Amino acid sequence: MAGLKSENNQKRTVGSFGPEPDVDPQTPVLRISQLDALELDSALEQLVWNQFSQCFHNCRPGMLTPLEPELRALLHLLLWRFTLYSSSATVGQSLLSLRYHSTFSLSPRYRPLSPRQKLGLAVLTVGPQWLQERSHKLLPFLGLSSQGPAPERDVGLLQQGLRNALTLVSSIIKFASLLNFLVFLRNGRHPVLAERITGAQAVFSKPDVVRDVTYQYMNRELLWHGFAEFLIFLLPMINTRKMKATMSSLVFGAESTDGKGTGQGQGVWKECGICGEWPTIPHAVGCQHVFCYYCIKSHSIADAYLTCPKCGAEAGQPELVKMEVEMIGM
Repeated sequence: MAGLKSENNQKRTVGSFGPEPDVDPQTPVLRISQLDALELDSALEQLVWNQFSQCFHNCRPGMLTPLEPELRALLHLLLWRFTLYSSSATVGQSLLSLRYHSTFSLSPRYRPLSPRQKLGLAVLTVGPQWLQERSHKLLPFLGLSSQGPAPERDVGLLQQGLRNALTLVSSIIKFASLLNFLVFLRNGRHPVLAERITGAQAVFSKPDVVRDVTYQYMNRELLWHGFAEFLIFLLPMINTRKMKATMSSLVFGAESTDGKGTGQGQGVWKECGICGEWPTIPHAVGCQHVFCYYCIKSHSIADAYLTCPKCGAEAGQPELVKMEVEMIGM
């Protein structure tokens, strides 16, 4: 009977903590894997928030803005309840075959986080972010804002001390986060300060783990991301209108810029060289083509080196065109 009881207790212990007999928590986890898990968690939170805000797309604009910090915190706690609290692993860690291990345990085997550690991790993650977003309203509410109508000398010593203490604590937290990240780069454990405080360490969840997000996929994403940023930087510097006019002149031949009194010259005055409609308040820029005032003015403001989109001639200052209209009696 005693042997059966000890065997049952051992099974219950194994079932409660869920250790893997061949997984060593001391096996180091790649730093990039831990940072990737944090990025995946942030992307999931943003995706959930976007889906939630789409539910109020047809409501009054700005309806969620007054409560946005609280709603974001509630959504984060909801994800925490069904991911970290249930399985000791976030969604990003699950994709990378990671989970949290309690460093407060002296056992060499895997030990999941206790409920108190999970709760502390959630509070230290959500709390500072919520306070940062609500500080602009909390400070005036507590009388700590220095931008109020009352002069600085009228602010009480208690309020001044609380304001200085709040600024000092914020600076200490940012400095501690920086030091923690430098230590993480050194030893590869606890990428965020909240994990170090609560004793949560990322370890492998199964032996011989293979990254579900492969390096080939990550390299391809980084390559396309860098290429997209390069195009975003380069495209505004390219004069597409001038390139279009040059290609048109090469393919269809350049149009003559003289002969404004000819029939062809009078014909091009019947349509705007940009929008193709009858010119409204017709203006010319030095060639035989005519443009609407709003079309040529907006294009000249957007492009300081504007050229005629029809013939490629360099555009000068827009000038009003005086047209003679001949009335023919019936």
